[in-house]
Amino acid sequence: MSTSPKRKLRSAEWFGRHDRDALVHRSWMKNQGIPHDQFEGKPVIGICNTWSEATPCNAHFRELAEHVRRGVLEAGGFPIEFPVMSLGETLMRPTTMLFRNQCAMDVEESIRANPFDGIVLLMGCDKTTPALLMGAASCDLPTIGVSGGPMLNGKFRGEDIGSGTHVWKFTEMLKTGEMSEGDMIEAESCMSRSAGHCMTMGTASTMASMVEALGMGLPTNAAIPAVDSRRKVLARMAGRRIVKMVDEDLRMSKIATREAFENAIMVNGAIGGSTNAVVHLLAIAGRLGVPLTLDDWDRLGREMPCVVNLMPSGRYLMEDFYYAGGLPVVIREIGDWLHKDAPTVNGRTLWENSKDAVNYNPQVITPVADPFKRQGGIAVLRGNLAPDGAVLKPSAATPALMKHRGRAVVFEDIDDLHRRIDDDALDVTPDDVLVLKNCGPRGYPGFPEVGNFALPAKILKQGVSDMVRISDARMSGTAYGTVVLHTAPEAAAGGPLALVQNGDAIELDVAARRLHLDVSDEELARRRARWKPPAPHARRGWVKLYCQTVQQADKGVDLDFLVGSSGAPVGRESH
Repeated sequence: MSTSPKRKLRSAEWFGRHDRDALVHRSWMKNQGIPHDQFEGKPVIGICNTWSEATPCNAHFRELAEHVRRGVLEAGGFPIEFPVMSLGETLMRPTTMLFRNQCAMDVEESIRANPFDGIVLLMGCDKTTPALLMGAASCDLPTIGVSGGPMLNGKFRGEDIGSGTHVWKFTEMLKTGEMSEGDMIEAESCMSRSAGHCMTMGTASTMASMVEALGMGLPTNAAIPAVDSRRKVLARMAGRRIVKMVDEDLRMSKIATREAFENAIMVNGAIGGSTNAVVHLLAIAGRLGVPLTLDDWDRLGREMPCVVNLMPSGRYLMEDFYYAGGLPVVIREIGDWLHKDAPTVNGRTLWENSKDAVNYNPQVITPVADPFKRQGGIAVLRGNLAPDGAVLKPSAATPALMKHRGRAVVFEDIDDLHRRIDDDALDVTPDDVLVLKNCGPRGYPGFPEVGNFALPAKILKQGVSDMVRISDARMSGTAYGTVVLHTAPEAAAGGPLALVQNGDAIELDVAARRLHLDVSDEELARRRARWKPPAPHARRGWVKLYCQTVQQADKGVDLDFLVGSSGAPVGRESH
């Protein structure tokens, strides 16, 4: 038990004094039935909870928070649970990415304003993980992450189905008549049959893996199913461990170092992780002052094989991944690439946590010598169409399209796409390149997951399942296809994407990392002179602030005034 911390506690400025303000702080807390001895020098642990019924992925977090609380009490700490904005990927419009930075601000200011000595972050759904890590990074207290865990495997008519991945497949089957609307309704219940986030290697599972790879979560954090009792045990152990971390003054900045981010990027390649991890890790690193760029993603991922055979790139799901041994097995497999001595929240190095991991199913986690796919990293493309970079996920793309030249079929925005994509009169062939504009951070606004838009119905009916698609949008981590994303600068910011016209020739060469618009500089200059920025999306409120200050995709899409950190100094008295 930790009843005699090795350093002065931050919470002592609230609870450890003998004056009017301390009386106020303690007295009002006591109306919850808290005994006086809880205020006598025990580390105060904030349990940051993103529970919400509007965030189905996180709807079991009340119970998870209780297990964290028990662990904190067992270790001699004083737990205080607090809520922050919850970002539910499945319901929020126009996109949760519009609110990631707002949630991060909520986390940062909630931590700084309250008497916390250490923090446990409860996160699961896609944007809750980076938002909580970003906010906590700006405060830099001892912090540990606990993910909510994936749902159980989907089961539909004798087949395993994956959340997200089969949404796109079933939607296309509905278009071609291969599936009826009744079939679709039946599949809904079969897909989401337990608490937890997407059980494919989508963004939620990817970011849970990033928490573990960064050293910010306990071993096996990434993969334990949400409803498995071992997820509750992990939460309880996190509650115990955070009290010790406060004693050790083991702050986030001591764990999430440059080496830790490099490890995370390499692990992302090995698991075939989501392209969304690119912008999230860039943003988290920016809060900590860790230098990280798109070039690091390309350099560290270029030769990294993908050893995890999970949807959307493969066959299996997160439940299978956990039973096979989970992320520790992946870390052991690619150990020769990693910074093995990187510290983690449990006090041991990343390698000490993983070196003895056993692979119980080589079909799910393949040996690095015979990987599931030879290339698992994120490819960063550049050229006159993306001078600040664009990204593509090779493990989810069609090999035959990785080098391609085609005629641009342009959609000016998402509404234009919805109006015309399934029109039989649309002038499009399978060899064309579909271009979607104005879906970046400012353009939508909020940087939505629409970059993996479905192919035209007339193309799908020909039996074609993939085409090159280019946009300034993101795509769901559960999606697949030869999709160029995050084109920077975005169209709404005057990037070259805004100048593309129907019929322009576009060249994609992933091996050469090249994305080229075959239009002369003189013609592009003439088009730029005629270009006008889109009208503002809002005259007030969060959306106005966001659009005025959001950075581009290559910088992590944080707000420019939030980059860096302010620590957690104790504020002035409130009375």
